[in-house]
Amino acid sequence: MSDNNDSGEELENNDDLELVKRMQEGQKQIVSELRKIIIGQETVVDELLIALFAGGHCLVTGVPGLAKTLLIKTVADILQVDFSRIQFTPDLMPSDVVGAEIVEERDGNRSLKFVKGPIFTSILLADEINRTPPKTQSSLLEAMEERQVTAAGVTYPMTKPFFVLATQNPIELEGTYPLPEAQLDRFMFKIELDYLSESEEVRVVTNTTQNNDAVLSHPLGAEDILDFQRIARQVPAAEAVVQYAVKLVHASRPQSDTAPEFVRDWVSWGGGIRASQNLILAGKVRALLNGRYNVSYNDIRALAPSVMRHRILLNFHAEAERITTDDVIRRLLDEVTEPRSAI
Repeated sequence: MSDNNDSGEELENNDDLELVKRMQEGQKQIVSELRKIIIGQETVVDELLIALFAGGHCLVTGVPGLAKTLLIKTVADILQVDFSRIQFTPDLMPSDVVGAEIVEERDGNRSLKFVKGPIFTSILLADEINRTPPKTQSSLLEAMEERQVTAAGVTYPMTKPFFVLATQNPIELEGTYPLPEAQLDRFMFKIELDYLSESEEVRVVTNTTQNNDAVLSHPLGAEDILDFQRIARQVPAAEAVVQYAVKLVHASRPQSDTAPEFVRDWVSWGGGIRASQNLILAGKVRALLNGRYNVSYNDIRALAPSVMRHRILLNFHAEAERITTDDVIRRLLDEVTEPRSAI
């Protein structure tokens, strides 16, 4: 397969190029700081930072004990931005997330005052989000998509940057509620954590059973993240690469004329337009972090599993054959070809 790997069209001016260099250095510094606390999970860390620099949200899935919460909290500590953690439980109410109106009495007069909830922060850790019913899960929808919260007819803007990092346990575990499709679609990535290797686990056990006085530095702040999100959108994506991303997503829909037979057999619902948008936007950040100024086919292929795995709904035929969404995505990447006008 061909790939669009040349440096191509450059960004507008020297200030933009300096900002790209700062993004690349900032990513290396954040990873270096994370390594003081987090062992292994290199791909997870890379995709987490891609989502952050692209302005997307992340859903991190894994069994308990894989340091999902520690990873996300450490990122917030390094960036020194406002941080809130919500422990999602079956009795959590939407007002516990968004906030609520209370009666305030002043000088003998009573009035309603909106008290903001923990969602009003820069980095929100929605811990074990699938431990709470869909009604409370959906309280995040407006904030994640429109960067605002509406309460009692009044709209409150979110802090900038605003980044939701949600963790969830595998759906097979007892006491979990599947996230609604509309909620899942708000996440740029669904990142899956696997068990560490034996050698990595030895290091974790050693480090966590002795004094760890690691001191984190803070190479980037909120303004840097906003600058990175802006510059990422200036990266060009060739029409052929955009066509490839769209073609890949279209092929995941069983209703599409271009869907392969295995998609028709195993998939009830495929990726929507947000999948195509996120493939390109995340691809732009990945290109910059890899020293390129345009998006390549390899960027799309590398990011497809994390962008698409939560947007493909399998049917009972797939479940009976023990087919996973990652299996479907791998076959799509094998069968969907690049446009003939490849560059």
